[in-house]
Amino acid sequence: MMGTTTATTGTETVPTENATATTVLAEADWRERAERHAARVDTATSEHLRRRSAGERHPVEDFLFTYYNLKPARLRQWHPGAGTLLAGEAARDRLSERFYTEPRGADGGVGLDVPAFLAARPILDFVERLLSSVASRPAHLGCFGLHEWAMVYRTSEVRHGQVPLRLGHEGTDRVVESHRIRCSHFDAFRFFTEPARPLNTLRPTREAQADLDQPGCLHANMDLYKWAYKLAPAVPSELVMDCFDLSREIRALDMRASPYDLLAWGYEPVRIETAEGKAAYMEYQRDFAERGAVLRERLLDVCRSLRAHASV
Repeated sequence: MMGTTTATTGTETVPTENATATTVLAEADWRERAERHAARVDTATSEHLRRRSAGERHPVEDFLFTYYNLKPARLRQWHPGAGTLLAGEAARDRLSERFYTEPRGADGGVGLDVPAFLAARPILDFVERLLSSVASRPAHLGCFGLHEWAMVYRTSEVRHGQVPLRLGHEGTDRVVESHRIRCSHFDAFRFFTEPARPLNTLRPTREAQADLDQPGCLHANMDLYKWAYKLAPAVPSELVMDCFDLSREIRALDMRASPYDLLAWGYEPVRIETAEGKAAYMEYQRDFAERGAVLRERLLDVCRSLRAHASV
């Protein structure tokens, strides 16, 4: 149904139509946020851009820009997110960008056109169901990152050809064969070698992702970044970067616990083939699960906000 609510900016209350819990940012405030975001992204992406220009590759950090396909320039663009209006004349420049509009009664404020966004991004249903399902489950620890080992099991072809295997091919195969593998994440399982697939106790599929993903999984927590940017510009850019930063940390552990020898790149191994390495891995995993839960709930808040704004 149609309705009118109020949006507060400082001491001023601005009536707006077709909005719920709307925040209005003064021009000076949103410009400052946009500048802080740009500086944060520049710090996070400068080395990748330098390497790309020089034709160099990094086996750990480039993952955030290759597997996850958001370009640094797009990441740098600041968005306030759903439920926020930008005040001031400069905000009108946003009207040339997709999904921005001037809601009636917003006194010149510019914000997200929620109906247009939802019509163009049907992925919201999937993302909300996936995040809710994962959030409802306990974290299962103890997979020990064996998905990376299963990706090179009984093969001479490895994904990171410039990086040697820490235990060699035979030693890597022995680690795989001496462990119970229980990988629940489809986007990790799909890279298993053919001989490794039957060793996995689960059979993840894209269709069953919401039924299998769990909050202890490194890849499920890394993917929070993916879901954040796929729902942009409805997701505040600060939240996208919070997910990016977590994903970057998790990627480092993922490779430190992998069969690759990354000492030349400055990464000490987490030797999951030992009891000490397993214990260390689980502690990292537990911390990432806790931090991922906070970001997952923030993303779910965005999903709920979109539903609320679409229903008024």
